[in-house]
Amino acid sequence: MQYQGVLTKMQTELQNPVQYYLVFEDDFIHVNQLLDKEIRIEFLKYQCLACGLNKKIYRQGYCYEDFYKVPQAADWIMKPELSKAHLDQEDRDLEYEKKVQLQPHIVYLANSSNIKVGVTRKTQVPTRWIDQGAHEAIEIVEVPNRYLAGITEVALKEHIADKTNWRKMLKNEIEDENLVEQRDALKQYIPEEALEYYIASNQETNIEFPVLQYPKKLKSLNLEKTPEYQGVLKGIKGQYLLFEDGTVFNVRNWEGYVVSLSVSA
Repeated sequence: MQYQGVLTKMQTELQNPVQYYLVFEDDFIHVNQLLDKEIRIEFLKYQCLACGLNKKIYRQGYCYEDFYKVPQAADWIMKPELSKAHLDQEDRDLEYEKKVQLQPHIVYLANSSNIKVGVTRKTQVPTRWIDQGAHEAIEIVEVPNRYLAGITEVALKEHIADKTNWRKMLKNEIEDENLVEQRDALKQYIPEEALEYYIASNQETNIEFPVLQYPKKLKSLNLEKTPEYQGVLKGIKGQYLLFEDGTVFNVRNWEGYVVSLSVSA
């Protein structure tokens, strides 16, 4: 079997285990069905997710020009506390910013390598947790806009991490934590503007990933340096493909790259 298309982050379904799909323009792959099969990945060209041209990808699937132009790559994406749509102030595209920022957002705790605090749109729960490789997660607050979520995250990360150790996550060097207790302990640090949105009665969401074998030593596949790679798929976690030889491939890091993907029978 052979497929070809531009990489975008894998689509997921919360089942036991998580189901993964690579979606191309004219086809899709149910990645779980490729476990224990030999896969060959070949980098063919670039395809910017905004302009569609064969221009070198700069960041997040966009060429240099589009990265600094499209609203999907603005600073408030990574730093939600910079959101201004609730003030009717435009950053790059006010219509888009209102659509994304002025909807319910969740501030959460997720445990992938350690407990971290994060922000996502309510519609992205539990997708965001899956993408981060979290085996357990819980909501802290549900606020009506991205700005309130952002200032809550800023306040809480003074007391808890906001980054994942991706190496520990992929090696499955994890410990279960009591996220209800952690959430309750952080309540005192929630900003006054967001405190009324605190969620006191929910429980953890637990997530199982389709992994047959976790790597002991990790080698990241870089399509620029290694445009052709072949290996046996042993697992999928977060947005990573895990191969038998310890190679790991972060699909999301290579958005905008057109690849050929061959699967041995």
